Amino acid sequence: MSVEANLQKLGITLPQPAAPVANYIGFNQVGSLLVVSGQIPFKDGKVAFTGKVGQGVTLEQGQEAARLCFINLMAQVKAAVGDLDRVKRVVRLGGFIAAGPDFTQHAVVMNGASDLAVAVFGDAGRHARTTIGVPSLPADAAVEVEGMFEIG
Repeated sequence: MSVEANLQKLGITLPQPAAPVANYIGFNQVGSLLVVSGQIPFKDGKVAFTGKVGQGVTLEQGQEAARLCFINLMAQVKAAVGDLDRVKRVVRLGGFIAAGPDFTQHAVVMNGASDLAVAVFGDAGRHARTTIGVPSLPADAAVEVEGMFEIG
């Protein structure tokens, strides 16, 4: 099944990729490796989840924020290569979770992105991952996710 068919089955429509808000580019391809800059949970032109997970943002909302970040990553990938079926593998995801010092479920939040990667790309969506907690993120986003993809 194609990636686009998987997205349709999951009820996901990719948005327009977000424009960079500072001095960087949304993606950079070197050979077959595509690196996508961190994406925050934009939906309908605004940040859908703001604040800190565990302090006003629930664990479930954090997972949904991570899922939205991955949707925005896919929008950048599609802009870069034109066809998501060119993705041979999701190589790595990096997750940044805005949370207080006592929060310890960062990995559970990041599963929102990781689970969607596997749902969309199948076994090619299984990836290496780093997830860290941070005191704040741009635009007060609750989550930010960056990615690396192998392109064929």
